[in-house]
Amino acid sequence: MFGVDAWRAAHVAQERAGISIRTLDDPNQQGIAVRIFDQVWPLGSGGTNVTSNLLRALLHSGGYASAAFDDRDGAPIGAALAVVGRHRSPEDSSDPWHTHLHSHMAAVVEEHRDRSIGTAIKLHQRAWALSQGIDTIVWSFDPLVRRNAWLNLHKLGTEVRGYEANFYGDMDDAINAGDPSDRVFAWWLLTSDRAVQAAAQPLPAVRVADLRDVRIIDTPEDIVAVRRQSPTDAVSWRMSVRQQFLDAFEAGYRVIGLDTDGSYVLTGEKER
Repeated sequence: MFGVDAWRAAHVAQERAGISIRTLDDPNQQGIAVRIFDQVWPLGSGGTNVTSNLLRALLHSGGYASAAFDDRDGAPIGAALAVVGRHRSPEDSSDPWHTHLHSHMAAVVEEHRDRSIGTAIKLHQRAWALSQGIDTIVWSFDPLVRRNAWLNLHKLGTEVRGYEANFYGDMDDAINAGDPSDRVFAWWLLTSDRAVQAAAQPLPAVRVADLRDVRIIDTPEDIVAVRRQSPTDAVSWRMSVRQQFLDAFEAGYRVIGLDTDGSYVLTGEKER
């Protein structure tokens, strides 16, 4: 049931974006993903984000890699990589470890953004995971990147759990260099009501007026532009958002989405 519907949603998303997505099962094609990642995140050291032999090992061990091809000319314009992971499952004491897919990288080349290609890639990943008997996908994302927060929370229907300061340590790629690599974690429960609803239609912005016991965490409209224009301002945003998230999570608040201004909305109310 979920698998059939997931593939249907994935195909619809590809048609809307004007792309075709294929898993990269052939070792001779896996370099496509490597080239996309290095184009989107060029390293200052001149190296590569993932070596071809490591990519091959990750896929041979049950991981996932795909590329998105433009329907107009067949050019590869996006890619994703995920590895099999596991997490503690406190709900089931008889089987404390639960398998998930950890989505490590998902990229779209700059000139093809704003076509909902990222959404299509993730929905393909969701359908693939369900076909493998995996019901959860987890990944990290920068809480300051507002467009990614909207994608994850509203177009995909994920939950946000945990905040890690400088999670990857110092990074030297063109996007993240000079900024602490703080990350929050998207937990995509693939058969949840949120995920199913979002696959059909993006979830609406949160109406704060309808809630009690809320906290709002503002973010810059475009943190990448702020980093270029004023690194000092970028660091100020980072430290402010970091402390607000840590304080809110410590107090038991949870993220329920973004409001119409693009700010995170957290509530201390218990889930029903």
